Amino acid sequence: MRYVRMPIEVESPEEYGYGNIRYNLSESSITDQTLSSLGLSVPDLTLLYGEHRGGERLRTLIAADAPSLKPDDVLVCGGAATALFIIATALLGPGDHLVVIRPNYATNLETPRAIGCAISLIDLKFEDGFRIDIGRIAAAITPRTKIISVTCPHNPTGTMLSEAELRQLVDLARENGCKLLVDETYRELSYGGMLPLAASLGVHVISVSSLSKAFGVPGIRIGWLITTDPALQELFLAAKEQISICGSVVDEWIAEQVLSRRAALLTPTLDEMRARLDLVSDWMAGEPLLEWVKPSGGVVCFPRMRDVPHSGTDGFYKRLLEAHGTYVGPGHWFEMPDTHFRLGYGWTTRPELEAGLNGISKALRGT
Repeated sequence: MRYVRMPIEVESPEEYGYGNIRYNLSESSITDQTLSSLGLSVPDLTLLYGEHRGGERLRTLIAADAPSLKPDDVLVCGGAATALFIIATALLGPGDHLVVIRPNYATNLETPRAIGCAISLIDLKFEDGFRIDIGRIAAAITPRTKIISVTCPHNPTGTMLSEAELRQLVDLARENGCKLLVDETYRELSYGGMLPLAASLGVHVISVSSLSKAFGVPGIRIGWLITTDPALQELFLAAKEQISICGSVVDEWIAEQVLSRRAALLTPTLDEMRARLDLVSDWMAGEPLLEWVKPSGGVVCFPRMRDVPHSGTDGFYKRLLEAHGTYVGPGHWFEMPDTHFRLGYGWTTRPELEAGLNGISKALRGT
């Protein structure tokens, strides 16, 4: 494999330096939690090798999200990024084919490229409300197709599949003898109600998620993949054992505490994110230089400039950061034109969000 650094990581706020940004609207998660904000004090844990699949209690808590799942259907990984890497490297080779939605989280595109498999990109269009065209996905499938890869709720647009569309994709993958990979990292942040956990809908369906986005604990690096296919679980476990053997017992202990209070943490988070989305909606309604597809899940949206701003998009992003201290995710992070940008409304405080939105409006006007 030939690795290439992804622009979204090279230009990430943690690489650029959090101290260099006043209003960070590039983040794709809720506010980062601390141990004290969660009311946690780490006990005197034995720092041994943990269970390779992840601790049984943690896997039980994850599996409880769907009545048909068992702890052994879950493999705990070092964040969703590691889960996606495991799936791609275990199932794809240079002679295989992948159908993947774009724009997308970069790992869903770059790891298959590093492997050297053939890729059909199904581009979502602003004019279509970033809706998935299942007919185009079906037309892209070949006898070599191993995976259909989608995200829901979608990053960076915040749009969602309907349950009927999800079930159509499940049936399409089954009929064509391939796997359906659903990146469900934002599933708990669905404003109109959660879809069924995808992996519960078929033995050929793989779900990926993590605690990073909806729970605000990306620093503990806890994600997972779910499949009800025992042979796939063994294959993915073999990959994990060669990458890291097991996870951190400290990280897994914190994850257990978080998931054991899942409802208590998510309920106020959803209320707050709905209020913040309303704030962004009001701003967009009064901002004639931008247009968008209003999100229905997650904590990000993907506005588009109606016209190229004064001094071009490069000048806009430079002015936005240097004059207004505001950072957003430019379109090229997602292989889209820089007239698009990802705006995260969940990470900052509300006053910082409002200040950042005001900065965007000013930068669009060349001030």
